Amino acid sequence: MTSISTITTASADAVGIVGLVHKLIGLTARIPDSLIAFVGRFSIAAVFWKSGQTKIEGLAIDIVSGTFDIGMPRLSDSVIYLFREEYRLPLLAPELAAPMAAFAEHLFPLLILIGLATRFSAIALLVMTMTIQLLVYPDAYPTHGVWATVLVFLIAKGPGVLSVDHLIARRFAAKA
Repeated sequence: MTSISTITTASADAVGIVGLVHKLIGLTARIPDSLIAFVGRFSIAAVFWKSGQTKIEGLAIDIVSGTFDIGMPRLSDSVIYLFREEYRLPLLAPELAAPMAAFAEHLFPLLILIGLATRFSAIALLVMTMTIQLLVYPDAYPTHGVWATVLVFLIAKGPGVLSVDHLIARRFAAKA
């Protein structure tokens, strides 16, 4: 037989657990969007930059380790073949698509990393992500979904306070 005190103790424990859960939720809700944006910017920039590095020779900059090997960049010998035989994008010739992709995978990650024209760069990379998902690797939706989530966050919320965009916005706000 269960006593009243046992039920009361169990109820108090449940209330204590619920209170703890609410406190944890409250703590996680205080994570600043700027911190999420900064981690997201760094991460998504690395993904696209590393992909761009596979398409060229002569320019090797590792944004994670900070190593530089700067020469005259050129498309790698296999990248046109890759666009022609594996990617097979409709409406774009491989000779045009390959350098465009290599350029985009270097320019937009760099802009996102420093937080300059972040929303526009994120839109460009989201279009690239959707193209890859829909036309090249349709089974890679778990990976592309993560990329898209980070990019949509950056489009919706912006790059945060640790960005050139924020500095520019503050400068214009001060003059207004």
